Amino acid sequence: MNKERKRSWAEPYKIKMVEPVRMTTREERHQAIKGAGYNTFLLRSRDVYIDLLTDSGTSAMSDRQWAGLMLGDESYAGSENFYHLEEAIQTYYGYKYLVPTHQGRAAEHIISQILIKKGDIIPGNMYFTTTKVHQELAGGTFVDVIIDEAHNPENEHPFKGNIDIEKLESVIKKYGADRIPYVSVATTVNMAGGQPISLENLKAVRKLTTNYGIKIIHDMTRVAENAYLIKLREPGYSEKTVREIVKEICSLTDGATMSAKKDALVNIGGFLAVNDEDIFNKARNMVVIYEGLHTYGGMAGRDMEALAIGIKESVEYDHIRARVGQVIYLGNKLLNMGVPIVKPIGSHGIFLDAKKILPHLSQDGLPAQSLAAAIYLDSGVRAMERGVVSAGRNPETGKHNYPNLELVRLTIPRRVYTQAHMDVVAESVEAVLHNSANVSGLKFVYEPKYLRFFQSRFEPVS
Repeated sequence: MNKERKRSWAEPYKIKMVEPVRMTTREERHQAIKGAGYNTFLLRSRDVYIDLLTDSGTSAMSDRQWAGLMLGDESYAGSENFYHLEEAIQTYYGYKYLVPTHQGRAAEHIISQILIKKGDIIPGNMYFTTTKVHQELAGGTFVDVIIDEAHNPENEHPFKGNIDIEKLESVIKKYGADRIPYVSVATTVNMAGGQPISLENLKAVRKLTTNYGIKIIHDMTRVAENAYLIKLREPGYSEKTVREIVKEICSLTDGATMSAKKDALVNIGGFLAVNDEDIFNKARNMVVIYEGLHTYGGMAGRDMEALAIGIKESVEYDHIRARVGQVIYLGNKLLNMGVPIVKPIGSHGIFLDAKKILPHLSQDGLPAQSLAAAIYLDSGVRAMERGVVSAGRNPETGKHNYPNLELVRLTIPRRVYTQAHMDVVAESVEAVLHNSANVSGLKFVYEPKYLRFFQSRFEPVS
C-alpha cells in the first residue's frame, strides 16, 4: 500500500496589490539606527525593509474588508456599522454588551477605572505593558500568577500561558477576595512568547474565581490564535472548529478588552465587551468622555464595518492555519540554524533568547535592545525588545525590573509577507548570531516615565 505523501501548502489568498519597499545600504541603516537612538520604535518606516516590529494594525485587510469601508455610515449617533459590529461580537464571542474604542488600551483604561480602587490586587498570567500601566494608574498592583514554566524559554510545556491555580488561590487568601476586582487572563501571553492558555486551565480558574465571587476579564487580543493552538495541542478539541473554541473561551469570562488591530485584521480599532449591565452602563458613560459617543467610541463607521468583517475572517480555519503556520515555518528554520528561541513556537511571532545570543552582556547592558538594533543594522529587518527595557522600573525603588525572559520579538503581520521574506529574516538572525561577540551593549540616554520602550533613546556602551 502506498503511503500518502505529505503535501506542501500555500497561503489561502492571492496578492492583488503591492507596496514597494526601499532597499538600504548598511551605511544608511547605521545612520538610521543611530539617529533613532538605537530604538527600533523610533526608526522611520521608509528605512525599514521587513517590518516585524508588531502585528498590531499592520495586517493586510481582505477585499471584503476594503469593500466594507465603502459602507461606512458616518452618522454621529446610531451608526448602522455599530450594530453590525455588535452583532458580530455577540455571534462569534458571545458577550452581551459592546463599548467600541479606538484601540485596546482605551478599553483597558475604562475597565481599570471602573473596577479597580486604590490598594487593589490584580492577579494575571504575566503582565502586558499597557494593561499593567492602566491597572497601576487606577491604584492597583499587578501580581503574576502564571505557571513557572512560562519563565523558562527552553521549557516546551504546550500551554505556558496557564495560570498556576495554587499561586492564584494563595494571592486570594493573602489579600482577600474583596481586594481583587478581577483576574486578568490573556489569550495568548505575549510577554511569554505568544504562549496559549488551555481550556482545562481556564475552566479551573473559572471554578476558583466563582467560589470567591471574583470576575475574570479577558485580554482577547489574539483569542483566535489561542483557539487554534488549543485545537492542535489540547486533547478533546481536535475536532472542534476554531469558532467553537473561541466561543467557549469567551463563555468562561465576564468581559474582555480587545485590540482589534491583531486577530481581527484591522488597522485601527478595539472594544470593551461585558456581560454585566451595570458595568456596561458605567463604561458607556465613560467612553463619551474619553473616546466618543457610545455608538462609535473613537472609531469611524467604516472602521467598525471592516472590524465586523475581520472578526468573521479571523476564525476561518484556512486563514488561521496559514497565519500561525508562517510563524511556525520561521521558528523551525531558526531552530535548524541553531538560533536560541522561546519554545514551543508561539502564535504571533518568534521570540529570540537574547541572553543566550549575547551571553557577554548582563541585563544592565540591555541585551535584547542591543540585539534588535544589530538585526536592523545587518538587514533592515525591524524587530522589538521584550526584556528589561519593556519591564520598566519598580515604582517604589526606582530600579530596573529584571525579568527572567530577555527577548527580541520577530512579530509577523497577517497576510503581509511571503515565505521568501521569512527566509531573509532567518538568514539575518543567523548572521548576527555568528557575529554576536561584536555586538556591544547599550545604555539609556533618555527615558520617559511610562512605557519607556516606545520612546527611550540609547547609545552604545564604550
